[in-house]
Amino acid sequence: MIRRIVSLIVLLWLLGLAWFMVMLPSPSDVARTDAVIVLTGAPGRFQRGLQVLEAGRARRMLVSGVDRSVRRSEFEIAQNVPKELSRCCIDLGKDAVDTVTNAREAAVWVQRYNFKSVRLVTTDWHMRRARFEFERAFGDKVIVIGDAVKSNPGLTILVKEYNKLIARRVAALFGF
Repeated sequence: MIRRIVSLIVLLWLLGLAWFMVMLPSPSDVARTDAVIVLTGAPGRFQRGLQVLEAGRARRMLVSGVDRSVRRSEFEIAQNVPKELSRCCIDLGKDAVDTVTNAREAAVWVQRYNFKSVRLVTTDWHMRRARFEFERAFGDKVIVIGDAVKSNPGLTILVKEYNKLIARRVAALFGF
């Protein structure tokens, strides 16, 4: 009996992993949101957010997870951001160290500006868990549109991220 239960759990985990790997989120085609939130950590994320901002598809951008030692002028040079755009429309969030604290930092920022819709930019393999955390942090007050940056993740990254997603959902069920 225990063997069958364990086998069923393993089978469900494998089927879920296969779904997770095959159905990675895509870039969004939503025309406009109030704001864009970019999570640091992987190539292409900031560039995608900057494209959205420069195209007028959002009014303001939060870059969450910026190292505390980074100065705005260094950031502008490193990311090739025009000073005028940086100073008017880009906020550097330096309080977050992981996805949960990214969401908390963003919730404070969204409330400050009274945004009702945000475009969340992160890598495709990270999007499901990030969106889950952001929707929890915002509640039903803010619409979160996922805008995934395509990548070529290896099996190790996918397995780790899938396990993190399961762990966070289970923890949330129990109020953690």
